[in-house]
Amino acid sequence: MPDSQDSFDKATQPLGLIHSDSQDISLLLESLSFYKFIVDSLPLAIIAVDPELRITWFNPEAEKITGFSAEEAVGRKCRDILRGNLCDIEECPLKKGVATRRPLLGIQTAIRKKDGKLIPVRVNCAALFSGKGELMGAVEAFIDISRLKAHEREKANLVSMLAHDMKSSITGIHGLGLRLLRTGAGEDREKREHYLEVMTKEASNLEKLIEDFIEYSHLETGRLKLNFSAVSLDKELLEIFDTYRIKASQKGIRLDVHIEDTIAMIWADADRLRRVFSNLLDNALKYTEEGGTVTISATTQEKDAVIRITDTGSGIGPEDLPYIFDPFHRGQTVGKREGYGLGLATVRAIVEGHKGHVEVSSELGKGSTFIIFLPREGPHEEKSTSSA
Repeated sequence: MPDSQDSFDKATQPLGLIHSDSQDISLLLESLSFYKFIVDSLPLAIIAVDPELRITWFNPEAEKITGFSAEEAVGRKCRDILRGNLCDIEECPLKKGVATRRPLLGIQTAIRKKDGKLIPVRVNCAALFSGKGELMGAVEAFIDISRLKAHEREKANLVSMLAHDMKSSITGIHGLGLRLLRTGAGEDREKREHYLEVMTKEASNLEKLIEDFIEYSHLETGRLKLNFSAVSLDKELLEIFDTYRIKASQKGIRLDVHIEDTIAMIWADADRLRRVFSNLLDNALKYTEEGGTVTISATTQEKDAVIRITDTGSGIGPEDLPYIFDPFHRGQTVGKREGYGLGLATVRAIVEGHKGHVEVSSELGKGSTFIIFLPREGPHEEKSTSSA
């Protein structure tokens, strides 16, 4: 049987490594172990192949995305495991990377999981060469972009909905305006008042749509301007409570408010804060059935004012919870999916613009609680700031 030291030296000679004692070997093994740990811990799939495109490395994220274990994948042709849209043509990223000897970045394609499901991925790959320039194989890294693609489709659908809703409002206003012009004083007063009420309502809907998307554009470009001043938080909350108490009553929902006596003044943009509270209360009333309860509460902690808005509504599913503050995200686990998915994105942007943060807890069928943390002290010397 060959000496283990000789075997190790022979195995590492292609890498140009020379070892004089067992301490060198231990250090090398520790180094290799560390790099393996890094590759296995990365949140993206990584596979390595030899010059014949047979898999030699398959990290845990690759196992997770493809459904194949490393034991199943290593030694097999990559096309037999990935079964991608580009695998059997010259545009195969690995094949092209080896042929051109140049890294390929940001390629979007699709692969097929072990269970047959086709999933979109974004791929980066590069050929691997020895110190002498000899081809040793290639490495490919890819991520599952299913959620990104779904988000893009949802965004396109919502933009289409926006155009439709805007056209509906404009058509309604235009039609009724023409009717009033044509009939003039000949139309009875009751009908004229009805037409004007409908036109006003449609104009209000249109104004809200435009405001939502202007605000969204500010969020996207980091130009959400905040005008700070001393704000009485209890006064703002009581005013919003009075405004929404009627809406809640009309839906048969109980609206409660509990504000700590010692609630402090804070440095904030009052108008933007009202937008935060309005968005959260609109959602709470939308998803709470008749007979339910919505509660506004406010307390103080050491450095923060803490506002909670709790409802006994339909709740948010665990699959939606991580994404509810993303622009254009609309929950899949509830039946009511009106709107454009911008309300909660706006809430987070405004709260973070105040150097605060927002949290949410929810359970399907039992309701949700949104918790807003706002610093009690702010940049008094600044009159305005941007969320950028």
